[in-house]
Amino acid sequence: MELFKKLSDEKLVALIAENNNKAFRVLYNRYWDRMLIKAFSLLQSHELAEEVVQDAFISFWKRRETIELKYSFHTYIASVVKYEVMAKMANRNKQPLYIEDITFANPADHSTQEWLDFEQLKDQIQNTIQALPDKCQLVFKLSREEGLTARQISDTLNISHKTVEAHISKAIRILRVSLGSLFM
Repeated sequence: MELFKKLSDEKLVALIAENNNKAFRVLYNRYWDRMLIKAFSLLQSHELAEEVVQDAFISFWKRRETIELKYSFHTYIASVVKYEVMAKMANRNKQPLYIEDITFANPADHSTQEWLDFEQLKDQIQNTIQALPDKCQLVFKLSREEGLTARQISDTLNISHKTVEAHISKAIRILRVSLGSLFM
């Protein structure tokens, strides 16, 4: 197990594709806490955050043989967690407000509808990000998709740390407004 801990994420992903449980356990332990903190900061529920992160890793394990990462594993798992959180938030916001509005769940499978809702949410997020001003879009993608810190982005783009924070804040504010229509 110690040998696996020294391997890069890319090597571990390659081993996982070959059904290596030890490599999966190392990657899981490497990213569990970070992803849990990310999910908790958005959901404000430890139970829901654990569920989201667990689902993200389960999804990765199920797709291990066919997955092709465009970027780093960190970017991949952070994106999956982000979309799982947004889907969880969307479902939570659809809850009825009054006991009279509650209808008992039909035992039918709603996975197709949930998938469609998730795809709609994902499309809305992508469209909103693409509508951001170029510099704001670049900073936001470097922050959220590449996992760079504000300081790293500042150094990479030769702009001030405050400018980076302003771009990220603007992008998040625009996303909240854009996604608010989906939750109503």
